[in-house]
Amino acid sequence: MSSIQAPKGTFDVLPADAARRGVLEAHAQRILGAAGYGRIETPTFEATELFVRTVGEATDIVQKEMYTFDDGGGRSLTLRPEITAPVCRAYLQHGMHKLPAPVKLWYLSSCFRAEAPQQGRYRQFWQVGAEVIGSATPETDAELIVLLADLLQALGVKETRLRLSSLGTPATRAEYRDELTAFLRTHQDGLSREVVARIDLNPMRAFDAGDPRTRETMKGAPILLDRLAPDDAEHFARVRELLDDAGLRYDLDPTLVRGLDYYARTVFEFTSDALGAQSGVGGGGRYDGLIEQLGGAPTAASGWAAGVERMLLAAGELPVASDVVDLFVAPAGAAAPRTAFELANEARRAGLSAQMELSGRSLKGQLRHADRLGARYVAIIEDPMRASLKNMESGEQTELEPAAVIPTILRGSRLA
Repeated sequence: MSSIQAPKGTFDVLPADAARRGVLEAHAQRILGAAGYGRIETPTFEATELFVRTVGEATDIVQKEMYTFDDGGGRSLTLRPEITAPVCRAYLQHGMHKLPAPVKLWYLSSCFRAEAPQQGRYRQFWQVGAEVIGSATPETDAELIVLLADLLQALGVKETRLRLSSLGTPATRAEYRDELTAFLRTHQDGLSREVVARIDLNPMRAFDAGDPRTRETMKGAPILLDRLAPDDAEHFARVRELLDDAGLRYDLDPTLVRGLDYYARTVFEFTSDALGAQSGVGGGGRYDGLIEQLGGAPTAASGWAAGVERMLLAAGELPVASDVVDLFVAPAGAAAPRTAFELANEARRAGLSAQMELSGRSLKGQLRHADRLGARYVAIIEDPMRASLKNMESGEQTELEPAAVIPTILRGSRLA
């Protein structure tokens, strides 16, 4: 009988992987916490309507990629494919709009999309993200971009590039959408069948097409960035000035299109050439209309999300601190295991990192294992009244009662 394996597109996080993720999480907590962002966690699944209403019914996520199911009570639920909409739902549900503005939040959670699995692209994946709700200023957009840049730098993500653009406001985009749709209709012969099929649903995604013929055709398409209203253009110019002041380099990319319908004004994406074809590491932008879509008052908001797996792939090796083992307890007599068990528990309660022998090794084998663990001390328990405490660095060993082991280690005294 063949062994059962994890479903395609998912993965197990093993202890070594968890250590690297812990480094990422610590950097995120440090960088975002220092800027005033509080951590939030939302449920793994939400009402399907939340994503249909906010992400956009015409998007690939809603049309092709969501894991949606009936909960047995006639309610349609969906494993979250992204986390911005759930954060906004939580913001409204818990009355966070009554808090002093802006509300600054960050998260580190799993998402689910039915995509074709490949390196850096999984059906279950993790995102770290930040959201600012209640601020319309260009300073908000610039702060978020700089914070993501700081996180990527702290992780050592290689060969990064920042792409930057603006989608304008919904009214501007609606006018532009009509102009672009007319262009696509006129040039259908130069477009892939997939792009032609969604001209009416989502014409702006034509800029994302990988088909060479479509990409060539789109070089002559009208550009939204050239049609921004004065307020939108001024907002975008200020964002660029702030990034220039911060010394953050970027490429102006008027064809940049985010895959979610709720974006407006500033949009951005960080890529890493170290990842190959799937080069996107993280990105986001402004979504001033999303809270209102969910039944709230008109509320400005901006944010980003970055893929944990992609960041770790692009970061390469990360310095992971070794686990400190202060004490390894080695039972060496028939009556010793009970005393060893008690000593290990007491050591942990005293704040020490302590392990004990659980596999029945000989004393010689236990000492080798303690050395592999990097234990500072080994307490060899001979019986309830006798122990030997060995300093693994110096090799010095002393006889003492088991009750004296913990105080001796805490004092850090040299063993005679």
